[in-house]
Amino acid sequence: MSWHRRVRVAGSLAATLALAACGGGSSSTPAAGGTHSATPTAAPAPHHPSVARQFRHRIPGMPPVIGNDVYSQDRAGMLAPQVRHDPAYLYVPDSQGSTVTVIDQRTRKVVRVIPAGYLSQHVVPAYDLSTLYTNSSVANELVSINPRKAVREGTIPMPRPYNLYFTPDGKTAVVMIEQYDTIRFADAHTFRTVKDLRYPGCRGPNHADFSGNGRFFVVTCEFSGELLKVSTLGHRVLGSLHLDPRPTAPHADPMTMGRSVPQDVRISPDGTTFYVADMGTNELRLIDARTFRQVGVIGMPRMPHGIYPSRDGKRLYVSDRGAGEVSVIDPATNRIVDTWSIPGGGSPDMGGVSANGRMLWLSGRNDGVVYGFDTRSGRLVAKIPVGGSPHGLAVWPQPGRYSLGHTGNMR
Repeated sequence: MSWHRRVRVAGSLAATLALAACGGGSSSTPAAGGTHSATPTAAPAPHHPSVARQFRHRIPGMPPVIGNDVYSQDRAGMLAPQVRHDPAYLYVPDSQGSTVTVIDQRTRKVVRVIPAGYLSQHVVPAYDLSTLYTNSSVANELVSINPRKAVREGTIPMPRPYNLYFTPDGKTAVVMIEQYDTIRFADAHTFRTVKDLRYPGCRGPNHADFSGNGRFFVVTCEFSGELLKVSTLGHRVLGSLHLDPRPTAPHADPMTMGRSVPQDVRISPDGTTFYVADMGTNELRLIDARTFRQVGVIGMPRMPHGIYPSRDGKRLYVSDRGAGEVSVIDPATNRIVDTWSIPGGGSPDMGGVSANGRMLWLSGRNDGVVYGFDTRSGRLVAKIPVGGSPHGLAVWPQPGRYSLGHTGNMR
């Protein structure tokens, strides 16, 4: 989702979560609101009739999906014990500079500015929620931040990190090295390289999300209009899907002539569909998780970029960067049910939902500000100057048992 060719890096701190036992067996995928409990919920038997097919045979070490809902453990207030006392801050990296601006969510004031490497992209929660990582591309490093004190702790060498993900078992970091067309698998404890994966059809590996059972993940290739289906454990490409350009579509972007420019990707709450924000064709593309085929599109205003589930899992918030709006999607009907506009226009980009679900925070990529939307009214209630080009903003803390990376893909 960059205007530059940048790289993603995936790194994860040691996975210390003591969670429920995992399922084994072969993959079923074809080759081509309350209080969070500290006690893990026992996993149902792999073939228990109450477990939907897309959640069976999860990879070893992956916590179970509760209630056939990917986001059931991300409800408002369901903070894991280790993050309950972390200050409610926003961490805003500057993609044209070398800082992370820290903002108090309650007072909406800047509390400090953390030095980071040049071209800081996304701020990413570690799998075990203990650390935040800033992907500093030009500096070739991950900058670790202590979320309890909101201070910089150190750096980890990594070539051109653009984005960072973690496998659902917490063992492997997945680094999107966008500039070098590389997906790096690294040890989550040491960050040492396990394997570098390159695929001829994928230029600019960008965003990702995992299947319901964690057996594979889908990667967007920004500069080639491609999606990859990648084996989580096998570290190999299982399939590719070229996203056709749509130059004659009424919502095609004239800047790209309808060429596909896929950005964020998110799985639906029921685990059946991947939503892909296509900034070039101005669409959300719907990809069937079982067949890895496009099954529909939702026309969007202009340059859809980030996708964020609401805390009750009933809505998806999509930032339309070119339109200065947020589109609210009902995943049950795949329709836009509301539109939130920024008075005077803007460039809403990346961010996340507050722990209580009442605020959607987004960076203003081209305007040097952070936007805050009231999710109950859809009104813009905060516009906080930060300067530069704010990019992958992280809202912290967030509900969930563990992080799959990015700016908070929580489960």
